[in-house]
Amino acid sequence: MLFWKKETRFNRIKKKLEEAKRKDAGLVVFGASSHQYKVHEKLAKKELADWQAKHQIKLPEPYAQLLTKVGNGGAGPYYGLYPLEKATAYTDEHALAAKCVLYPEMSKEEWNHLVGALIHDEDIPDTEYDDARNRVLGGMLCIGTQGCEYDMYLVLDGVHKGKIVYTSEVYADHPFFFVYEDSILDWYERWLDEIILDYDIWWFGNQMPGDEHALIQVYQNDPNEETQLKALQAMFKFKKISQPTMKFLKHVVEHSSKHRITAIRLICKTSLKAGRGDLLKLLQSERDEDFMHALGILHGHSKSVYLAECIQVVVQSLGRVQDPEMLRHAGYVLDAADAAAFHNFAPFLCHDDPKMQEAAIYATRNCKDKPANWEVIDQLLAGSSKDVMKYTILYWGIIPHEKLLPYYKDAWPDYKDNPNFREKFEAGLRELQLPDDYFDRE
Repeated sequence: MLFWKKETRFNRIKKKLEEAKRKDAGLVVFGASSHQYKVHEKLAKKELADWQAKHQIKLPEPYAQLLTKVGNGGAGPYYGLYPLEKATAYTDEHALAAKCVLYPEMSKEEWNHLVGALIHDEDIPDTEYDDARNRVLGGMLCIGTQGCEYDMYLVLDGVHKGKIVYTSEVYADHPFFFVYEDSILDWYERWLDEIILDYDIWWFGNQMPGDEHALIQVYQNDPNEETQLKALQAMFKFKKISQPTMKFLKHVVEHSSKHRITAIRLICKTSLKAGRGDLLKLLQSERDEDFMHALGILHGHSKSVYLAECIQVVVQSLGRVQDPEMLRHAGYVLDAADAAAFHNFAPFLCHDDPKMQEAAIYATRNCKDKPANWEVIDQLLAGSSKDVMKYTILYWGIIPHEKLLPYYKDAWPDYKDNPNFREKFEAGLRELQLPDDYFDRE
């Protein structure tokens, strides 16, 4: 009976592979264009036995079954799964034979102690570095990559045998991440389910599993605030949410100061119309932190008809902006909404802080009325540093107004040998119907 159940699961996985391929016919899911939902030929049981005998390792049974009953690598999360021979080649033999020292929810302190030689000793010999890294990756098999510095490993021994670990470059305070599933088969099938359900899975496996109801139950039944936050964050995989979930999120906004922002972001992700009122409250809050959160949410949604009133509040609130980071984000939002009027940023262009000037220059890069505001630009350039001049040329080009030509003439020697900048100068001259060698004349 147990054998029958296992066979049924593998048949189910194969059917889900076909269904996922149909669902993602355009290969839009991250990494799908690499594996195209095709698995390699199944690993023969003798090949599996030979590998285990050679390395004196018994692979976790679910992984062995995946190799021998579904396919020896191919379709899988991110860029897919390596065939066993490739996984072995991508794993240092000393690490393969070592014991796994990692565990879920490893403390930052223990992690930092474990990787200390890798992040603090710049003069460590190569052999010692390799030994230290093999201790970190010990007892695990590299089964695939997520791209760049991120890989996927399978734990081969100990109490966490069979779990998947997402690795990256080694950084202080950043222990490697253990996925939620205990079995590679559970992890693999969840990947297929989330594709079929049309979830956003760019960072598959990093978030808590479960549908809307399950995640709400976790939030409501677990008093741990960190677990509650993880349950909320997992909801970002939903492209749409039901009315009961929307009601739940509205309740979180009203009753949880710690999770309020996350809930508002979730509401706005799926319904800007529903989130408009909460966004307005954030924008009108006296807390700069709230205002910054609102700008972050608005960025990327600025053209929505539901947010026109929010954009107007951002314009009216520019007077409260006192630091470059806030001004930069306000600029992103207003530029994306075609609402970055030059005159609204004039006070920042003439600010004493070059960082504020830089943010304002970037925010107004698409304004078409800069020549008409030449007096503001004259004030900006009159006392500007070389960096400020560089940013105006980089983001604005050369403003075609004869009153500004002396500033560009002074700057010309620093830019004439750079083809990209030279073209900006010559374009400005052509607009003023002046010869290309104008700045070279005495």
